[in-house]
Amino acid sequence: MKKYFLLLGLGILLGSCSTPETPGASPVQGSSSSALLYLSCRAVSQEEVEFVFSRPVTIKYLNFDPELPVDSTENGSVVKVKFKEKTESGKLINANLLAEDEKKNTLNVLVSFRTRNDRMPKLVINEVCTETASAKAGKKEEFIEFKTKSAGNLGAMRVVINGNTAAAKQTIYEFSPVDVKKDEYLVLHLRTYNPESKDELTGRLDESVGVTASPEGRDFWIPGDAAKLLHKTAMIYVLDQDDNVIDAVILSETPDNWWTKDYFAETAEFLFKSGAWKSEDGNVCGPQDAVTSAKATNTRTICRDETVEDSDTAKDWYITDTSCATPGKPNNVKRYLK
Repeated sequence: MKKYFLLLGLGILLGSCSTPETPGASPVQGSSSSALLYLSCRAVSQEEVEFVFSRPVTIKYLNFDPELPVDSTENGSVVKVKFKEKTESGKLINANLLAEDEKKNTLNVLVSFRTRNDRMPKLVINEVCTETASAKAGKKEEFIEFKTKSAGNLGAMRVVINGNTAAAKQTIYEFSPVDVKKDEYLVLHLRTYNPESKDELTGRLDESVGVTASPEGRDFWIPGDAAKLLHKTAMIYVLDQDDNVIDAVILSETPDNWWTKDYFAETAEFLFKSGAWKSEDGNVCGPQDAVTSAKATNTRTICRDETVEDSDTAKDWYITDTSCATPGKPNNVKRYLK
């Protein structure tokens, strides 16, 4: 949750554009009957970012870290900042701005955002491991594997899990800028057991360590080893900066009544309208239309059939056989049939 503080008559708001909320601050000057609120920000192009407030403001101070030379600033409810040159795709920027409304109410906003990335590659979710396990060589963590369908840059792409816990619709990872080629395998490890594990952001694919790290695939790591982020009943999807769904998969441990949870039904409707997941007869997905994950283990992963065209349905998926998990490599075609 974003936090705000009042300090010596100045409203200070801390936040991030990657997980927008609607925080507020009390009016600190003047006689305004309602608080001046910072609402959100968005990189609309590689040369422009917008900051949205609850009413028109004038920007009294503005600074970016790393530095971005500003060409112009347009005040109003939507503050439009134009840069002198194109920004790097998906780069993390910290902004510090002081806004003032017509009543002299002021609000200091400290917010982070990623610059515009119009080069995101097409990709699909390709293999999912929902279980952690121990091995002689060390612990194995859960993971989500992706396969790129075109070249591009991953910066600002977000991975979301809607799980059967209180942390529904949680953005678990946001990619840093990294250029990828077509047909690359990307593995997002959902916890980090080995502190020497590192995101592979360069052309080298052998920099990561760990039992499930792949010298052939590109590895990314979520820090920490305590929280379980992915369960056998979950909705996984990938978003661009405009909240368009790039790809999705829905898992269900059993075809029961878990759809009665509002956030599952809402997400199923959202993914259907986004053209990302549907039942085999072309309707909104119910629990019976999800990929059945009950038999999955750490070595029996949930795999996409790479030999068929993506239909955005459960028929594209299968449980691979015991000891056939392949993070960072093509999926093993041997299926678990018991």
